[in-house]
Amino acid sequence: MTPRASLIALFALGAVPAAIAAFHPAAIAVAATVNVLVLAAAVADLVLTPSPRVVDLRRQVSEVLGVGVENTVTIAATNRSRRDLRVELCDEPPRPSRTAGMPLVLDLPPWKEREGEYDVVPRRRGANRFAAVHVRYRSVLGLWTRMEQRPLETAVRIYPDVRAVSRFDLMAVRNRLDDIGLTFRRLRGRGGEFERLREYRREDEPRSIDWKATAKYDQLISREFTVERNQNVFILLDGGRSMRNESDGISHFDRALNAAIILSYVALGQGDNVGLMAFSNRIERWVTPVRGKAGIRSIVRQMFDLEPRLEASDYALACEEVVRRQRKRALVILISHTLDEQHLVTLSTYVRTLTASHLLLCVLLRDVSLSALANSMPDADLEAFHVAAAAELISSQARRLAILRDAGVLVLETLPGELSTGLINRYVDLKARHLL
Repeated sequence: MTPRASLIALFALGAVPAAIAAFHPAAIAVAATVNVLVLAAAVADLVLTPSPRVVDLRRQVSEVLGVGVENTVTIAATNRSRRDLRVELCDEPPRPSRTAGMPLVLDLPPWKEREGEYDVVPRRRGANRFAAVHVRYRSVLGLWTRMEQRPLETAVRIYPDVRAVSRFDLMAVRNRLDDIGLTFRRLRGRGGEFERLREYRREDEPRSIDWKATAKYDQLISREFTVERNQNVFILLDGGRSMRNESDGISHFDRALNAAIILSYVALGQGDNVGLMAFSNRIERWVTPVRGKAGIRSIVRQMFDLEPRLEASDYALACEEVVRRQRKRALVILISHTLDEQHLVTLSTYVRTLTASHLLLCVLLRDVSLSALANSMPDADLEAFHVAAAAELISSQARRLAILRDAGVLVLETLPGELSTGLINRYVDLKARHLL
């Protein structure tokens, strides 16, 4: 409990006669009387005000929260006293996080329960917890503030933002995938299994025309085929120190993990098998290939608490592990961020070993600040030198990537914010072209 301004003011009022008593001794009695009355009022206020123990608290929150998105938390408070209470509740959410709607202010009639809600936006994935709830309310006479820190721990798991998967499904149902940058409506191929006959469209190839059906219906009819299913997709997620770089406050690793989850969902929905491995200077996680949309839960559950390490990535170890464990031919997708040309040389030296038995796609995140500097207009000699140096770095990396492409490696360069869209579009393109 802490004294409120009203109690401090009353004691200050009692100090006035005490100060006057220095000149008029008769005022001592008045000062003593005032201070006794104020003290009596303060004690009576404490006695009349219920203890914080009469307030029962209960927190309702999902066991799984999404990082970077709003998650609703409900706190229920019950007043087990005979007096009305107006309480303020302040929760301790997982750290680090941002909250909106706190403190909660609830009016609690006697023996009634009331609920309040606030939103929490976690900033870090992994296992975490809600800690205590702080209860505070004013005393009956308004002289004290009663407060208590109530232990109320709730363990939670903070997952990547998997709501993007739901948004993808919703866009697909509404046939609006182009709104989020995807260039396909449905995965179709020029081979594989026959699916149906339909009216000829301008973009159809002449060889897809079914001439018997065309003669029967007296209009051009095309054959439509589905792309091949039950193929293998394996995602290599770089968890080394280069992936700790950030753009717009989000690490490259978080963007790569989110993109891997969305791509996995798309590939599983197309009937493919999806596996995943995260590595740094060691193998961090290995997710055995799964099948079916329900398999996305297994991927998220095993990867949600993974963080990049302050170690250089061991590409040789990662490639050896893929060759040893992934025996069937697969589309192997490596998502990484190269800091300089030497880093790119190291990467390309080892990933070529995968091209003998797999189709390899290297997805490399561009350096946002370096690209911005190279495209800027200098205003001084020193700035011109910086711009030229940035352009030279980008040019040398482009030459190294050209060598990598000549060696049979598919390469996708993309900005971090466009990773998910670019990766899905490339996967769809590879499926439609039957390169796997």
